[in-house]
Amino acid sequence: MNTLFPIFLKIENLRTLVVGGGYVGLEKVTALLSNGPNAPITLVAPEIREEIRTLAEQHPNLQLVYDRYSTRYLENNDLVIGATNDKALNAQIQADCKSHRILVNVADTPDLCDFYLSSVVRKGDLKIAISTNGKSPTFAKRFREVLEEILPDSLQATLDNLQTIRNRLKGDFQEKLERLNEITKVMKS
Repeated sequence: MNTLFPIFLKIENLRTLVVGGGYVGLEKVTALLSNGPNAPITLVAPEIREEIRTLAEQHPNLQLVYDRYSTRYLENNDLVIGATNDKALNAQIQADCKSHRILVNVADTPDLCDFYLSSVVRKGDLKIAISTNGKSPTFAKRFREVLEEILPDSLQATLDNLQTIRNRLKGDFQEKLERLNEITKVMKS
């Protein structure tokens, strides 16, 4: 049973450290920036891929540090993503984060993660996160592709209309909720 608690973080209000400058580091930084283009991110690695350096040129909030990981880089960070190909180093990152009470994700190692980065479907303001509880990121990716294909691009107009209706509704919370439930009931048919 999947007991993960789904949340959406305001990543632009959090400071994130990514450890690893290879392909996995690129994947994680790209995911962070695609969801929060102004998110403050520090990436630490002795070597950093050209694609990451290009991203840093486009995103001044992405700071690159050419160095080996050390606990001093945990300071002032809210989230950490371990993205190295060194299992011992990834385990050390996780242990250090635990002792500093910082949430950590270690790529491709569910047992060392406090959270997972989900596969995400985007249609305007609609965002759907998909989790397989760490069992199969590939399945989550394929399912995301299916949802992206079947969900209409017109969803943004629907969301905008519902926001307008919501803003015009009078009454207390319960009355507004009942009215919005009545309006959106047509979605079930």
